[in-house]
Amino acid sequence: MITKRFLLQQYGTTVRTEITAGVVSFVTVVYIVAVNASILADAGIPYEAGVIATALAACFGSLLVGLWANSPLIIVPGMGINALFSYTVVQGMRLPWPEALAAVFVSGLIVSALAFTPLIKQLAATIPDSLKHAIGAGVGLFLAFIGLQKGGIVVPGSSSIVALGDFGSAHTLLTLATLAVTLALYVRGVPGNLLIGIAAGTGLAAITGQLAWESAGTGLSLAAYGSVFGAMSFSGLPSIVFWTAVFSFALVVLFESIGLIDAQLRLIGQPEKATRSLQAGAISVAASGVLGTSPTVTAVESAAGISSGGRTGLTAVTAGVLFACAVPLGPVMRLIPDSAIAPVLILIGGLMLQGVKDIPFDDLSEWLPAFLIVAGIPLTSSIVDGMGLGFVAFPILKLAAGKRREISPVFVTIAALFVLNFALPFI
Repeated sequence: MITKRFLLQQYGTTVRTEITAGVVSFVTVVYIVAVNASILADAGIPYEAGVIATALAACFGSLLVGLWANSPLIIVPGMGINALFSYTVVQGMRLPWPEALAAVFVSGLIVSALAFTPLIKQLAATIPDSLKHAIGAGVGLFLAFIGLQKGGIVVPGSSSIVALGDFGSAHTLLTLATLAVTLALYVRGVPGNLLIGIAAGTGLAAITGQLAWESAGTGLSLAAYGSVFGAMSFSGLPSIVFWTAVFSFALVVLFESIGLIDAQLRLIGQPEKATRSLQAGAISVAASGVLGTSPTVTAVESAAGISSGGRTGLTAVTAGVLFACAVPLGPVMRLIPDSAIAPVLILIGGLMLQGVKDIPFDDLSEWLPAFLIVAGIPLTSSIVDGMGLGFVAFPILKLAAGKRREISPVFVTIAALFVLNFALPFI
């Protein structure tokens, strides 16, 4: 039955291979449960509730893409877009987290509607590749900076914006030690390196007496999650700020989903599964708002399962089931200190910078807007504002360079929306 349901013979694979690939994918990406919960906590969502919401969103998304698209991709709450949720939308734009969850839900509905039409790929095609790469790099720098702050490596400076932290403090030393271990594991290509790094960092904190044992619960608190599940508030629906958040979520989801899904499925010669995979991903975004977490995306770590032979949806379904099993681990994950989380943010942030190499630095009308995004996101501590700087500059520079044909009406509309967002505080 399983063989027929997932067309295993057609794709030249077996139940054992697919399940093994699913386990590999899960072990590679399960770190997201603790890391995402930590970032959601900065938005005001209780940590344990964030653990449950993250695990359930990953479970739902992976099961959906496996069953609907028969695709080996894994869907989880995304790194980068979770920073957009907590630090830009909630902290920066002052949108309460229930309203931010509603914005996630609405953006998911919009992307879902587009995903069932050819418009979604046409919309994504209007955004220049240079700006797409810049957004990833800028978000990466932002994540790395957050990691450096959480780890005590950088602190607010007395005579400058930031300064080096106290390298004599136990917290900072633990962060540096965990970062060294995590980097070594990553360079060696050890499977599940980020998860092992988090475990090692937590172990070091326990050995040195820096672990807050009292923070661990005695059992799974469904009451904490009950205050988050379905807690969306649409009271901000009439406000421009709410729709700016919706627009931002939708834009980032579009960029990340289309690019990753297309690239990973082409690696295994299955581009025909891209449309259904994209539809599953879009529906998962809407579900994220209901479940109480930031938007989901296709995990880059899906490549680990694919490299292990995963070719069908059975890989994704296996990972989804394992994510469901992670739900009861909330009380244990509360023990994980910032010194174990920070190195993961720093490493992932650094990896996201790789897109910079694909920016055409021989064309000023391309690289300058990209630079404004890369620099603007971390320096303004706002993904939306950083994106806006580049999106507004792009058509201006293209017109100045006599390259009017490279600007589409859709892009001009997006740039105009960013101008409106900048002007709102002064209206």
